[in-house]
Amino acid sequence: MNSTFHEWVVFAAYGVPSALVFVGIILVLRHFQLPVLWLFKMLVSVPIFFLCIKVAASMGLLGVLMIVGLGFVLAFIWAPDLAAAVCSPLTNMLDGGGVAPELKASYSIAMAHRKRGRYPEAIQAVRGQLERYPMDFEGVLLLAGIQAENLWDLPGAENTLSHFCNNPKAPPNQVAAAWNAMADWHLKVGKDTDSARVSLQRIINSFPQSELALRAEQRLAHLVETEGVLLGQMSDTPYLLAPGVQDIGLLDSSAFLKPKEESPVQRVSKYVQHLDQHPHDSEAREKLALVYGRELGRLDLATIELRHLIDEKRHSPKQIASWLDLLATLQIEGGANVATVRATLQEIVDSFPSLPLADATRRRLVRIDSEIKKKETKPAEIKIGNYEQNIGLKYGAPRYGAPDGTGG
Repeated sequence: MNSTFHEWVVFAAYGVPSALVFVGIILVLRHFQLPVLWLFKMLVSVPIFFLCIKVAASMGLLGVLMIVGLGFVLAFIWAPDLAAAVCSPLTNMLDGGGVAPELKASYSIAMAHRKRGRYPEAIQAVRGQLERYPMDFEGVLLLAGIQAENLWDLPGAENTLSHFCNNPKAPPNQVAAAWNAMADWHLKVGKDTDSARVSLQRIINSFPQSELALRAEQRLAHLVETEGVLLGQMSDTPYLLAPGVQDIGLLDSSAFLKPKEESPVQRVSKYVQHLDQHPHDSEAREKLALVYGRELGRLDLATIELRHLIDEKRHSPKQIASWLDLLATLQIEGGANVATVRATLQEIVDSFPSLPLADATRRRLVRIDSEIKKKETKPAEIKIGNYEQNIGLKYGAPRYGAPDGTGG
């Protein structure tokens, strides 16, 4: 009686933890959705494991031999999996592993039809892929592109993009890219700046106060220039050119033929008027700051314009850091003190420490004193003498004859 009780105590001591381990393994297999074959192996292996525990608790030498035999059975079941687990890091480097390739849409057939001019077949092939992958942006853009560029069906292309962009699951970057593409097609195919403006405005309305909206606003600011180019291309009015200058190669100077450049004041006026209508045009504002700082010597006004760009947080960190670097350069050229320049450069390091420009700025801070002194020290002017002009034409045409100069 005592022997039987002892055997059951030993069985419980080994069997209960083993059962818990088994349940845990089953849960792990279920969580990771491992193959059914592994579940089958576990169902076969667990009874064998329990049998080994029972034999070890109740039998002597014969039990050891039985455990060895059962061990061979377990080895036969699990050896391939154990070997794969140990060697897979090395074999995966050679064959890419056993991970199944990601399922994605394929548009090679559609693009082949498009190249051959078979546009209905291309559209059918794209739609076939979109039925399986309805939110695949590559396919949506390809379908809209065929409609707009090959079939000149701009309303159909816009309807395709609207169906994609109105889906709440559509990523914002892809929505903005879709409407930017639609604006391109309105300009390229339809020569219609008003419709392009509507497409860009959709980005602003969908993502207000975002970097995507800021880029759309900047592009809207340059649509006026694009409209002028398109109107020039569509106009049938012939261009009348003024008659050219005769014998231009014989003139002493052709400097008077150069078109008059706009004065800095005229350019400032043009940029200010443009920014009144399009205050988010960063390109125009940066040009205005350069005119203020380098041509008019107004560092204070240049600082205001650049600070307007820097304080707009919708710009990318790379852009803001580049404007801070430009501001520091203008401060050095404008004669600002060392403390002011250091504060501007330190703002780059503190605000954007991970950017490559921050590393360059740290090196620049080390030698900022010598950089400022170099700007303050102007090289001495070297005066060059006056030389007679047109010296090659002074003695008339060359004469050819005998070496003694007697002529021929």
